[in-house]
Amino acid sequence: MAGHSKWANIQHRKGRQDEKRQRIWTRVVREIMVAARTGGGDPTANPRLRLAIDKAKAANMPADTIKRNIDKATGNLEGVNYEEIRYEGYGIAGAAIIVDTMTDNRVRTVADVRHVFSKYGGNLGTEGSVAFQFKNVGQFVFAPGTSEDQVMEVALEAGAEDVLTDDEGAIEVLTAPADFEAVKQALEEAGLKPEVAEVTMRPENTVELSGEDAERMQKLLDMIEDLDDVQDVYHNAAL
Repeated sequence: MAGHSKWANIQHRKGRQDEKRQRIWTRVVREIMVAARTGGGDPTANPRLRLAIDKAKAANMPADTIKRNIDKATGNLEGVNYEEIRYEGYGIAGAAIIVDTMTDNRVRTVADVRHVFSKYGGNLGTEGSVAFQFKNVGQFVFAPGTSEDQVMEVALEAGAEDVLTDDEGAIEVLTAPADFEAVKQALEEAGLKPEVAEVTMRPENTVELSGEDAERMQKLLDMIEDLDDVQDVYHNAAL
């Protein structure tokens, strides 16, 4: 099935993440601790923790660092308690933005998020103001040139909901969050390596931005992502 062209956006996002490699550990540690605290410290019984550990390994985090933070979260070691808070708002030209944070200081975090939205041309909204424009899904993205037939056969057999191909030939596999692990394992066993593999908030529609509007939107997104307490930023802008 055909999909919107998103390969350039994904490559840009990966480039931004590579620039901030030193900060990825901080965010992964928070994700590990919250996942372990809410679902237990056994990754075999906690899919969210397994995914967090995969992210940690991809960022070359040592195994003892991973274990130490799981122990902190489950009470075996003293540590910081983080809470998850989601903020919703609008960017340039009304583009929708979701900001997921983990924080030990709710007052500080909301002040920081509100300040960035207002300073860089956005508006912080209320709970539920834009979330309806997104769907919580498992997402795998394969680079152009990957065999669409093979990806489709393996993914759909493993329980994927849809397989999309964009204008540049990138292939996107979508799953229900509960089926993410099964599809991931099937793809790996078939030797198919995605560029992106995550559970995410995927926009149901996009807002096309270009020129100055695109630059302003990118600046707003960059400043949000630079906040210490921010874990993930989702938006529906096609830049």
